[in-house]
Amino acid sequence: TARELGPLLGAILVAGRSGSAITAELGLMRLTEELDALRVMGVSPFQRLILPKVLALGILLPLIAFWTSACSILGGMLIADLELGITFSQFAGRLPEAIPTGTYWLSLGKAVVFGLAVGVIACSYGLRVQPNTESLGIQTTGSVVASITVVILLDALFAVAFRSTGWHD
Repeated sequence: TARELGPLLGAILVAGRSGSAITAELGLMRLTEELDALRVMGVSPFQRLILPKVLALGILLPLIAFWTSACSILGGMLIADLELGITFSQFAGRLPEAIPTGTYWLSLGKAVVFGLAVGVIACSYGLRVQPNTESLGIQTTGSVVASITVVILLDALFAVAFRSTGWHD
């Protein structure tokens, strides 16, 4: 769970919630010609709008992945105590053997990549919005679908690339 569930679940949640909001925001700015107004004023929409959103997701997703992994470990600790009689101290003492430290670093690295990917996809779909409201809905839906698909494919690539490391859940 520490290597797979935290980053993947977090990325899917962020793609659905924040990714769609980013796409809709940029699309609406395109509809109302705010992006053109920024360019006319000499402000780069990339530096002012896109880069901060992509970097924010790259920072946010590792925090979400950490939180979901910590909750799953604490849940496992609670179930082990209630069902198996394994105390919290016994569980915590054996945890480093069960989940190597490298697994946590891999999880955080994956989360950064997933966050950046969701951010780039959300922004690119937002900039594709045509000057009509139907396009806004289509691009927002497409952004979520593309983000989730890319995250799953990236997760598969990570699994193949790191299958021989000996790190396991």
